[in-house]
Amino acid sequence: MDRFLSSAVNRIDAKGRVSVPAHFRSVVQKRGYQELYALKALDRPALDVGGLDLLDRYEQRIAMEDPFLQTADDMSYFVHGDSDFLKLDQDGRITVTDFVRSHTGISTEVAFVGRGTFFQMWEPSRLADYGAQVRERLLRLRQAGPADAVGGGPE
Repeated sequence: MDRFLSSAVNRIDAKGRVSVPAHFRSVVQKRGYQELYALKALDRPALDVGGLDLLDRYEQRIAMEDPFLQTADDMSYFVHGDSDFLKLDQDGRITVTDFVRSHTGISTEVAFVGRGTFFQMWEPSRLADYGAQVRERLLRLRQAGPADAVGGGPE
C-alpha cells in the first residue's frame, strides 16, 4: 500500500516528539521521502504533510499564475512561507515544534489522518469536530439525492 489511509492518535513524549504511525512510516519509506514537507492547512487547524511531491504540486499551480499579480504572490507566501520541513528521526518520530503547535493547537497528543497522497496532523478533539462536520455534510448530500446535490432538482 502506498497511500496514507486510516487514522491514529499518539502521545507526545517528554522531549516533545511524537511517533508517526507505523503504517504511515511504511508509506514514507516506500515513497522514498527523505524529509517531510508540512503546510498549514488554509481552512482548518491542521497540517498537510507529505513528500516533495506535495510541494511540487503546489509549485506547479503557482507557476500557472501571472507572476505580476497578487494571486501568485499570495500563493507563494502560503506554500513557502507558511510551511516547514519536518525531520523524521531513526525511530520514526517528529519533533512537535512551535510551527506545528501554533496552527493546530496540539499540546499533548497528535491525531494523524490519512488523505491518500499526504496525511494531516491535528489536535485530536479538533479532528473529532471536523469529522462530525464532514459526516453531516455528506449525509445532507446523500439525503438530497443526486439531482439536488448538483442543483438540478425540481423547483
